[in-house]
Amino acid sequence: MQLSNFKSVAADYKVIFFDAFGVLKNYEGLLPGIDNTFSWLQETGKEFYILTNDASRSPQELAESYYRSGCYAITPDRIISSGMLAREYLDLKVNHGTVAYLGTSGSAHYLETTDLKTLPISEVDLSDVADINALVLLDDEGFDWNTDLNKTVNLLRKRNIPVIVANTDETYPVSKTRIAIAIGAVAEMIETIVGKQFIRFGKPDAQLFMFAYERLEHADGPVSKRDILMVGDTLRTDILGGNKFGLDTVLALTGNTQPQDAEIQIRSTGIIPTFVCESVVISD
Repeated sequence: MQLSNFKSVAADYKVIFFDAFGVLKNYEGLLPGIDNTFSWLQETGKEFYILTNDASRSPQELAESYYRSGCYAITPDRIISSGMLAREYLDLKVNHGTVAYLGTSGSAHYLETTDLKTLPISEVDLSDVADINALVLLDDEGFDWNTDLNKTVNLLRKRNIPVIVANTDETYPVSKTRIAIAIGAVAEMIETIVGKQFIRFGKPDAQLFMFAYERLEHADGPVSKRDILMVGDTLRTDILGGNKFGLDTVLALTGNTQPQDAEIQIRSTGIIPTFVCESVVISD
């Protein structure tokens, strides 16, 4: 497996799509020197967007987390979250009643911008669920895993309603050696129990890439998919999604895919990135 230099690779593209966790930051915060990468992107006139499956916070809150770390290039309009797609679906398909959700009150930002009433699953009364017309799984925090997951299962046994999964990630790293269960894995468990299929938004599905693609405006004229580079750390979401959407892809070895495992994982999954880079950090 041959490693490429990220700066040399990115120089050939007009637009860069970045995954966030594992590419720009990790459990300790922003990767040291990542601000140099965005300075170079701005100096060279390249467009960039952050495509994240993180629906736990609004784009404003996500941008502020970058500001606190000294990276001011990533503004809210540069962040495209799977939570935005959940909101769009609700606007189009669920036009009245109450939307119940699993997640924090902060993650409910994506739902509260619709004309629907929102209700955390902890406040749902199972004896009166006639007005609940959708359920959204947003985040792995903000609820009691025993009481509220049981309540979720029983709500879905009583009501045949659409269930939207706004974050398809199954796990996320919380240290160098440990991971935590993400809401995507919770969704799979509940699907199995209730025997229903949920609606998923986020990588590797095409909707998130299409949502970002439709936002592109470039001074040099229209942007084709050949002009876009997708950068991620996870083969089954970032790289598979980019490949399926027709983009060139970079696997960054700073997150879920560790350098010692990369070649084996690429061979075993059959998910082949266009390039593999040790990091996206550009040195001065």
